[in-house]
Amino acid sequence: MNGTMMDYPLTLNHILERSGKLYGPVEIVSRLPDKSLHRHTYADFYRRARALAQALQQAGLERGDRVATLMWNHYAHLEAYFGVPAAGGVLHTLNLRLHPDDLVYIINHAGDRFLIVDDVLLPLYQKLQDRTHLRAIVVPLTGRPVPPGYLDYEAFLAGAQGDFRYPELAEDEAAGMCYTSGTTGKPKGVVYSHRAIVLHSFASVMADTLAISQRDRALPVVPMFHANAWGLPFSATMVGAAQVFPGPHLDPQSLLDLFQRERVTFTAGVPTVWLGILETLQKQPHAWDLVPGMRMAVGGAAAPESMIRGFDRFNLRVIHAWGMTETTPLGTVSHLKSYLAGLPEDEAYAVRATQGLPAPFVEVRAVDDAGAEVPWDARTMGELQVRGPWVAAEYYRQPDLLDNWTADGWFRTGDVVTIKPEGYVKIMDRTKDLVKSGGEWISSVDLENALMGHPAVREAAVIAVPHPRWQERPLAVVVLREGARATAEELREFLAPSFARWWLPEAFAFVTEIPRTSAGKFRKSALREQFPDWQWE
Repeated sequence: MNGTMMDYPLTLNHILERSGKLYGPVEIVSRLPDKSLHRHTYADFYRRARALAQALQQAGLERGDRVATLMWNHYAHLEAYFGVPAAGGVLHTLNLRLHPDDLVYIINHAGDRFLIVDDVLLPLYQKLQDRTHLRAIVVPLTGRPVPPGYLDYEAFLAGAQGDFRYPELAEDEAAGMCYTSGTTGKPKGVVYSHRAIVLHSFASVMADTLAISQRDRALPVVPMFHANAWGLPFSATMVGAAQVFPGPHLDPQSLLDLFQRERVTFTAGVPTVWLGILETLQKQPHAWDLVPGMRMAVGGAAAPESMIRGFDRFNLRVIHAWGMTETTPLGTVSHLKSYLAGLPEDEAYAVRATQGLPAPFVEVRAVDDAGAEVPWDARTMGELQVRGPWVAAEYYRQPDLLDNWTADGWFRTGDVVTIKPEGYVKIMDRTKDLVKSGGEWISSVDLENALMGHPAVREAAVIAVPHPRWQERPLAVVVLREGARATAEELREFLAPSFARWWLPEAFAFVTEIPRTSAGKFRKSALREQFPDWQWE
């Protein structure tokens, strides 16, 4: 016996077919711009995604053509997630929070041919349409007529003729692409193959990662334009989980209302979203009846341990994860191993606050400045490098950036980490955000997350500021809670028991808000520009 197996390409078409055949009655719920709820089922989704594929082919879509989306999280975006690849096209989600000039660059660099756009986002598209070459299909979410000169999405689907036949796709063909919202240089394109997305979906539903199952009602707060909403629409569709989409309404009150109304069991977003929700719950602890144990995946930035503890008090479970656009994006997930279940409470929380263990088939290592792998001793810092079947091997049409990968195929993430002997990865900083003081490294992330454990602190970001004696020293930029007070000395004393003296911020700047990136992370480059010449006492 030679062990030969059937040639069965891993493509998204199998997931689409499965959802239609096995999970027809399961709900897909979307909040529309007017806050009303749109409800349909996997049976509707299956029919409409295939109609979209057919209509795109009839409109001239050719194999490998890019179809851009400028959309919030809702039912039509889910249809594009599967309909575009089913037609042989490449789904290209556009970050609607970017400046129009960046969007023009990205659209033209990717070579997008079609655009599916929400009617509420037409004003944004109109700022860039004269500088791009797109055929625009408008989703009438508001019910108002689509303006002349654009295709109406519903009419476009209704015009699909005949029985749709899937093209014979190879698993290594492109299914999707996203551009990084990097804070330096031009955005970089990452292309995802069918195989990468399918394998990533399998990993996401495992019990020791995100454990998404048919019994879940899953709500991605993370935008569908940001790293494929962390792959959740693909994973949830694969297992037939009910899906709930928040549309453009991402404020804490709207999300909590939707969690309650739709009995959400799994959700995912960046720390700034969850910090706002925790603050709202603390002000109104009995206002919402949420599903006990609702799982809340957090990624995009390190979550403060105090936030994880805070949600535990409401019987809501934070699951810490890490990933990047380049990793499709799931890289690591933090769960306590069974043999660590007896850890003292503080130690258990410290483990849960790490970015966690590598997902199956993701390899990790940390490397020092000389290129040598550092030990997994929870102390030695190095740059995190990863490789695996859904980790990108290059950027789209940017051969000058190949040095982001090592000669033996490891992707250099730019994150500085320590790794525990048990394999838990802990992000200490981005390489560009580390503070180098007197020749020693200080982690801004550790200081920030500790500061956000102070009852008066709403948000905190720590940056390196030039210092005449020590090269750099940490400056803590702090937003206090409404009505709260705290002095620099109080905050320094709060940190003192947990850090060496030389780690403590040299100064504190109190501000009303901290600038953010389009993905909701703190934009420290803007803070460094704001405080370039700090006057040390």
